[in-house]
Amino acid sequence: MYQRYVKRLLDIALSAAALLFLAPIMALIAIWIKIDSPGPVYFVQRRVGLNKTCFSMLKYRTMKIDAPHDSPTHQLDSSDQWITTAGKTLRKLSLDELPQLYNILLSDMSIIGPRPALWNQKDLIDERDTYCANDVLPGLTGWAQVNGRDELSIDRKATFDGEYVKRMSFALDTKCFLFTLAKVIKHDGVVEGATQSIDSCGSLIT
Repeated sequence: MYQRYVKRLLDIALSAAALLFLAPIMALIAIWIKIDSPGPVYFVQRRVGLNKTCFSMLKYRTMKIDAPHDSPTHQLDSSDQWITTAGKTLRKLSLDELPQLYNILLSDMSIIGPRPALWNQKDLIDERDTYCANDVLPGLTGWAQVNGRDELSIDRKATFDGEYVKRMSFALDTKCFLFTLAKVIKHDGVVEGATQSIDSCGSLIT
């Protein structure tokens, strides 16, 4: 009942309200990106959604137009060379994720759920199959995000995603949302550039 009806209604209502409320801020961000570096405002990337069906996920562009397109940023050597000046601030505050509110309205995503994997992250996708985590809408944020984010290895991330699927409820979604706000404020769990402390295919892009 919750997953099929209530959760979707909440997604529509909250994402629509957020888009209306944040419209002036999002317009200013778009102008800043255009002034800061050449290239489009939005970055469109192929991600894996419900039942492993791919969709086009929107983000604000935070990297230069010649940066690698389908590689997680934490796997890039010297990732700072690719990130724009505006992008550093947007990524630090997670504002680059705001355009995904449109993906939520279009039913590609939910507010809370496993973060959508890149189409080429086969190891993560396969591991999620073990926990039925590919059978729900991916989220703007999720249980794995508030339990480690970029610091998690693939198996740990998939385990948390599976735990979320089993425990999915309004209470858990509310907890994820509030924990996400705290994480964003403290800038916890974000890793930019390649690091040996993460599994070689490590974490999902955030």
